[in-house]
Amino acid sequence: MTTIQIADHAGIRELRLNRPDVHNAFDDRLIAELTAALSDAGQDPTVRVVVLTGVGASFSAGADLNWMRGMAKASEAENREDSLRLAALMRTLQFLPKPTVARVNGAAYGGGVGLIACCDIAIGVNTAKFGLTEVKLGLVPAVISPYVMAAIGVRQARRLFLTGEIFDAETAVDIGLLHESVSAEYLDDTVHTVLKQLAKAGPMAQREAKQLAFNMHGLTAATAERIDQENAALIARLRVSEEGQEGLGAFLDKRPPAWT
Repeated sequence: MTTIQIADHAGIRELRLNRPDVHNAFDDRLIAELTAALSDAGQDPTVRVVVLTGVGASFSAGADLNWMRGMAKASEAENREDSLRLAALMRTLQFLPKPTVARVNGAAYGGGVGLIACCDIAIGVNTAKFGLTEVKLGLVPAVISPYVMAAIGVRQARRLFLTGEIFDAETAVDIGLLHESVSAEYLDDTVHTVLKQLAKAGPMAQREAKQLAFNMHGLTAATAERIDQENAALIARLRVSEEGQEGLGAFLDKRPPAWT
């Protein structure tokens, strides 16, 4: 793998997004490699916990510019298939049969916020910034919306989906996206404390406890897949719409969109 670094230690598998030059932004390769790495971790009996983090200053900036440029030129059907691949990544992380911890080492936007929301536990640096900025491009955070809403609730999602505003780590804790925010010097110690707590529990019990939480909230992989199909169709339609084309074009051209 070229976009993901994998490290194992004492039952902990750390997956590091490894595109620091573009702030660990998503492209086709990263999506495919991270999905494969998560699936492998979920099936590996030696793995007790998965830690997801980023290399460099950011956790993940969301969509890669070149990837976005390609999607702006792609057909609605091609956009739908692209969205389904991202949806499969989020679904794989959400329903992974192992505890998952997001070590949020820096900023997260769009799909990066989705990854955090899909993890069971999220610890971040207190200098991190977050945003669901899709509406500024004439789009919506369709694929990640079920997972973000499960993490922060409908009320908070309505505001952040509509404004596209940037928010800080303190707000991320207040709304439930992060469980804790700490200074960078204490990030690893705080994550290590969580990992020690997880190590004290039975792995079968943890798997059942995670499934119990999903069941009590009415969340199933089958339902998520159905919703993903609908949301992939929605984002594909918006990307090829007049407003979506204007928003993406304005962003790539570094100019204000026509509606501002």
